[in-house]
Amino acid sequence: MSDFIQRFHFQDSPVRGEMVQLEQSLSEVLERHDYPERVQQLLGELMAASVLLASTLKFEGSLILQARGDGPIDTLMAECNHLGEVRAIAQLGESWSDAMAPLPLRQLLGEGQLAITIDPDEGERYQGIVPLDGDALAECIEHYFMQSEQLPTRLWLACDDGLAGGMLLQVLPGGEHDDDGDTWSRLQLLTDTVRPGELMELPADELLYRLYHEENVELFPATDVIFACTCSRERTEQVLISLGSEELNTLLEEQGHIAVSCQFCNQEYVFDPIDVAQMIRGGTGQAPSLH
Repeated sequence: MSDFIQRFHFQDSPVRGEMVQLEQSLSEVLERHDYPERVQQLLGELMAASVLLASTLKFEGSLILQARGDGPIDTLMAECNHLGEVRAIAQLGESWSDAMAPLPLRQLLGEGQLAITIDPDEGERYQGIVPLDGDALAECIEHYFMQSEQLPTRLWLACDDGLAGGMLLQVLPGGEHDDDGDTWSRLQLLTDTVRPGELMELPADELLYRLYHEENVELFPATDVIFACTCSRERTEQVLISLGSEELNTLLEEQGHIAVSCQFCNQEYVFDPIDVAQMIRGGTGQAPSLH
């Protein structure tokens, strides 16, 4: 079965849900980097979460989840767009050791923050930030929705042995006024019984029946999720142009060429002196002002 995201809706209540399972896209990320097992698990959960949250977007664009801190793990980042294309990366801090693997999330990342960035293809980018004050990624994301979006939202995430899965339940905007609270509470309790293996392996229809066989649930067709990186030679050129001609010429003098590797997919872009000269002529040759 290919990686997928699948929507469902409780017909008698203002609650919607999403279910995601990842294997190939997770493998594409992990085979490019030598991450410790615990970091692989967290990155898989973050990828699943990014796909779940991106599915709630009503426009074309990307959603980026980034957890940063001063602990043994420096950064966890996952990005998914409206096409179901996902990528992810992790960066370890200098203090990381495998002995720290059993620690909860807040200790692995230390003092830090979770940023959720919505980057539409058209329009302005929006970012919400909350402290990393939960022991699990799902808890931190739920805190974000409680604080920033004020939409009742729950997530269940799992990753192990090259598989990742997750579920999202969310009260529809305005729906909190149509529910006396019993339905939302009941659905959360039912979903709390889900096991990690079920999240990662059970087909959507089987899992929904197992959890909600007494509910009236409508399951929509699945949508494929794939690994894809948005890097390109053209984008890399734009980044280099922003450095300015002086910095580019200095790099050329030191190395004879300029090589840039994408952190997400390890694709390397190499620019020789002729390439750099064309970039300088095509750009301003000066670094832009920062605001």
